[in-house]
Amino acid sequence: MELQQFKYDNKIVKYFVIATVAFGLIGMLVGILMATQLFLPEANLGLQFTTFGRIRPLHTNAVIFAFVGNAMFAGVYYSMQRLLKTRMFSDRLSWIHFWGWQLIILAAVITLPLGMNTSKEYAELEWPIDIAITVIWVVFGINMIGTILKRRERHMYVAIWFYIATFVTVAVLHVVNSFEIPVTMFKSYSWYAGVQDALVQWWYGHNAVAFFLTTPFLGIMYYYLPKAANRPVYSYKLSIIHFWSLIFIYIWAGPHHLLYTSLPNWAQSLGTVFSIMLIAPSWGGMLNGLLTLRGAWDRVREDPVLKFMVVAVTAYGMATLEGPLLSIKNVNAIAHFTDWIVAHVHVGGLGWNGFLIFGMLYWMIPRMWGTKLYSTKLANVHFWIGTLGIIVYALPLYTAGVVQSLMWKNFNAEGFLEYPNFLETVTQIVPMYMMRAVGGVLYLTGAIMMAYNLVKTAKQGSFKAEEAAEAPALEKKKIVGGHWHAVLERKPVIFTALTLVAIIIGGVVEMVPTFLIKSNIPTIESVQPYTPLELHGRDLYIKEGCNNCHTQMVRPFRSETERYGEYSKAGEFVYDHPFLWGSKRTGPDLHRVGGKWNNAWHLSHMYDPAAPSPGSIMPRYPWLFKQTIDLDETAGKIKALRRVGVPYAEGYEETANLDLKAQANSILNDIKNDANGKQVMESIEYETQTKISETSEIIALIAYLQRLGTDIKVNSNDQNP
Repeated sequence: MELQQFKYDNKIVKYFVIATVAFGLIGMLVGILMATQLFLPEANLGLQFTTFGRIRPLHTNAVIFAFVGNAMFAGVYYSMQRLLKTRMFSDRLSWIHFWGWQLIILAAVITLPLGMNTSKEYAELEWPIDIAITVIWVVFGINMIGTILKRRERHMYVAIWFYIATFVTVAVLHVVNSFEIPVTMFKSYSWYAGVQDALVQWWYGHNAVAFFLTTPFLGIMYYYLPKAANRPVYSYKLSIIHFWSLIFIYIWAGPHHLLYTSLPNWAQSLGTVFSIMLIAPSWGGMLNGLLTLRGAWDRVREDPVLKFMVVAVTAYGMATLEGPLLSIKNVNAIAHFTDWIVAHVHVGGLGWNGFLIFGMLYWMIPRMWGTKLYSTKLANVHFWIGTLGIIVYALPLYTAGVVQSLMWKNFNAEGFLEYPNFLETVTQIVPMYMMRAVGGVLYLTGAIMMAYNLVKTAKQGSFKAEEAAEAPALEKKKIVGGHWHAVLERKPVIFTALTLVAIIIGGVVEMVPTFLIKSNIPTIESVQPYTPLELHGRDLYIKEGCNNCHTQMVRPFRSETERYGEYSKAGEFVYDHPFLWGSKRTGPDLHRVGGKWNNAWHLSHMYDPAAPSPGSIMPRYPWLFKQTIDLDETAGKIKALRRVGVPYAEGYEETANLDLKAQANSILNDIKNDANGKQVMESIEYETQTKISETSEIIALIAYLQRLGTDIKVNSNDQNP
């Protein structure tokens, strides 16, 4: 049979590798800056662009989409060409994909510190960037599917299955979660409200982890681990079970992020059941990876590539066991909203994604440059310092999570909360936050070592931009007999369609009843839309990233109702576009904060949190006293929210600013009429050299905070935050 000559495109892989390393170092550095602010809030240098609330989404986006995303594309472009015995479908599409993705990352780097974000975790980027993501993702998909269709290898290897599932599912997740109504070029409101928005977001959020951080890296594991070990995959049949059960079950598990919230109980239970079921396919994949190394364990002691991959797969197994366990309601009641979850996420991120990327790069770069790794010893040092970094990072946070939960829930012999002041918990865990930062520094140090090692490796070799290869053309012949899945693997279009069906079922079953059956979200007559001033304040709350540290969801536990007030009802959030329930309590819950403290207290607290709350690790917000809200945006906000169902009267946007000014002046007068408030205001005005007015951002934010939880009658609680 005549062999066809062709060349693999290594240049596109090289550029994705460079982006991976560069953005990895940047993302980790931002993470260390964040971690430092949790025990030294002044580390933001007094800048509004570098506060924890603003750079937290920058860190997650940089690590997930810039570091891990570019690594995924590098791994896919390298392995897919070799598995399919063909060059990528289109060089032009490859470069549109590369530069388009980097421009999206650049847009994130600019907009997120400026406070332009939707508040939705892992989907914070605003609507123009969402559109760009969709376009570039489609470009990637066309290039990938086109490559599969022109392949010279009839059999689609298991890694390709996971790449297909990644493309299909991320496309569906992104489009559905990104339905939003634009207000300005960089401001929008979610199409969904309250409970429905929460369900859609965590259907996306959980499965972004599943299908951006997991499935493509399982594909990478299935290619690079056997290559590095020079062993075949342990079990083909286990690969089949692993793939189809994983993609079908994973999509159902999103509601486990919303246990004990206002989400309907049936949806919570579905999330729990399918999360427990996830243990089987996840561990099937882990075992398939580890057992591939049978007969090669002696090499693991010497080869840093295999060391990184073994720990990566083990971390995957640990994270995918812990995740389902955290989905059990009794465990979730203890761990949720604590630093336990942060530790859990980073075991997966640092161990599974990070170490697998490091192993892949150490294996791939010498081959692309036709040389040996510059320093195996330095790579081994990187492995140990990186492993130590993960341990030093995670263990203090697991401890912090347990301390938080016990202190939040502890009652004394008289039946009162043992630690009614939330800050008592915060001050106890500050040393653990310090250790976490040390762990991050260790991990970053290892990554810097890798960058140096890879650069030196490249310099001593010669890059092969076009790698010559040959293979016979794919013959078109009728398929007769064979394993049923082998038959399916030869039909990429049908395979892709079946993958789409598998991942859609769970989402449809969970979302359709929540959207169509009104009894799932009972309305409350007293709940009214936000006033124009409160609406501006809510947008400032989102802009400053307050939801990164504060939840707005009082769960039905005695410890929470005693501390915060009446538990949260689904009907209270029907006008919340987007929802702001949050996922972490670095500070106290704010859903019932309205009316607990007077306006003067909030004024003082936002200017210098440590003044009314000694020991607070919340940063100061002096710019809120200097900057003003844009009254020209009020009408657009009212119109946009009316379009998504908020019952503002027709034409109200024309007079909305009159109501805004009246409410603002009421708050200002209340502060001035309070002896302490007047003194605080005069002191702040003197220090900032700015007159606080009816359009000052701080007044709008106070209006929003004072509204929270006041639509229904709640138990008053005057305990300090």
